[in-house]
Amino acid sequence: MQNLPIFTTKYTKWYYKDMGDDCMDKISKFFGTYSKGDGYQHFFCPGRVNLIGGHIDYNGGRVFPCALEFGIYGAGKLIGEEKLILRSINMNSDIQVDLDDLEYNANHGWANYPKGIAKEFMDRGYQLKGMEIVYYGNIPVGAGLSSSAAIEILTCIIIDSLCNLGLDKLEWVKLSQKVENQYIGVNCGIMDQFAVCMGKKDHAILLDCDTLEYKYSQLKMDKHSLVIINSNKKRELASSKYNERRTECQEGLNIIQKYKDINNLCELNILELEKYIDRIEKENVRKRVIHAVTENERVINSIKALEKGDLYLFGKLMNESHDSLRDYYEVTGYELDTLVEEARKCEGVLGSRMTGGGFGGCTITLIERDKIQDFEKRVKEKYREKTGLNADFYYSTIGDGVKIL
Repeated sequence: MQNLPIFTTKYTKWYYKDMGDDCMDKISKFFGTYSKGDGYQHFFCPGRVNLIGGHIDYNGGRVFPCALEFGIYGAGKLIGEEKLILRSINMNSDIQVDLDDLEYNANHGWANYPKGIAKEFMDRGYQLKGMEIVYYGNIPVGAGLSSSAAIEILTCIIIDSLCNLGLDKLEWVKLSQKVENQYIGVNCGIMDQFAVCMGKKDHAILLDCDTLEYKYSQLKMDKHSLVIINSNKKRELASSKYNERRTECQEGLNIIQKYKDINNLCELNILELEKYIDRIEKENVRKRVIHAVTENERVINSIKALEKGDLYLFGKLMNESHDSLRDYYEVTGYELDTLVEEARKCEGVLGSRMTGGGFGGCTITLIERDKIQDFEKRVKEKYREKTGLNADFYYSTIGDGVKIL
């Protein structure tokens, strides 16, 4: 088991308290049940958190995500039949389909993600063999930490490895985004798949979602920590207003393109935004465009702040990001706003914002490390009092992307 991701933070036991005290025992049992001695290969793909840059990956903007050290584990092996056997330990679910029958089926639920990946491989001309793939995850489903991207990229590495296809990692990323957009029906950008695939331990990724140029940025926080809080307000992007927001952004882009030759909203700077924003008559579309352009500027300024070691400015920009997602993009909701509001009242907090797609899910807070215990106690109590829900707190170091174990 020495090849499994290792949790090294001071607050590891708190993470396991929320996920289950026997988390590592379950992982050990999973690999013991589906062992290499029985022909299985073992894999892992992390979840991700986006530090700043909300809802601009599909607007050609820059984002700043990192991979986490919890995610989804997989065990896969070839079988003699021309079938895809998919098992989820978490869902207690088995789905079997023929390789020539991989069309979307609403009754298959979670299994549509790996089915879509397999179908896309075959649509691109790759010859697949019959496979059994088993999944076990300790990433909270519906929390906005990219469980869907994790299962997509995990399935890519499993299929690629078992069938000796030899695709580049970036092809897994593009393939997975296409499946999410066209097979699942969620018009997401490329950030989630990129982050869980290309993550690097102790580093966040500055990704230009237009060009896919990227660089790693080491996070140096000797006296501070990033805390993820799950609102436990479940979110499902396919049935939410996510696609509506993307349509509104496209509408705004179409209007501005009449006056300026651009391909994405985030090509605009603040001065250009001021010049063209009044051309957009619909208030909701105008607000979406304002968020996209100003959020991209915040990401750029955040990187400059971190390069100077200015965590206070970074925290301020996190706050501004959430406020814009609340007021201009309107994707936060009462639960996320409550978590952020209560976090900002706590001593030692530099910044707090929603992370992920919104409409529920998680927040991320930058806080002085020695203030965390009081912070967790206060926020949990106030959040339960205001919403009737229990918030879960996750403490994970920044990990690597998808890997063979």
